[in-house]
Amino acid sequence: MKLLMVCLGNICRSPLAHGIMEYLANERGLNWEIESAGTGNWHVGQGPDRRSTRTAREHGIDISNQICRVFRIGDFDYYDHIFVMDKSNLSDVLAMARNEEDRKKVSLLLGDKIVPDPYYDDTQFEPVFQMIEKGCKEILKSLTER
Repeated sequence: MKLLMVCLGNICRSPLAHGIMEYLANERGLNWEIESAGTGNWHVGQGPDRRSTRTAREHGIDISNQICRVFRIGDFDYYDHIFVMDKSNLSDVLAMARNEEDRKKVSLLLGDKIVPDPYYDDTQFEPVFQMIEKGCKEILKSLTER
């Protein structure tokens, strides 16, 4: 199974989702490939935001080796599922979809809810981590119980 987590800049939410899902999958012995990307290119080549790295580390998850990259059309071909953090990310990714098969791969990480961007509020990194972890656990359950 190949999963891609997508947010705006690929420095806060999607690196957390990448790290959390990878951790949960590994914990269950699943040989899944998890990656992350952003819809914007401002941070390409950089690591995750220090606050995301710190929050993940406080939960025993190391995301410090991740490198930001931008979402590309070829991701539709490579990944089985593409999970986005908010409706803007959803719109941006779907705008790149070439067909219905591409569109079917894309969904919000939290089903019908968004993961708010914590970038401008240091106090939001822990609540965002909790939201993403809950969403990842639900996705993991749904994908393994098929």
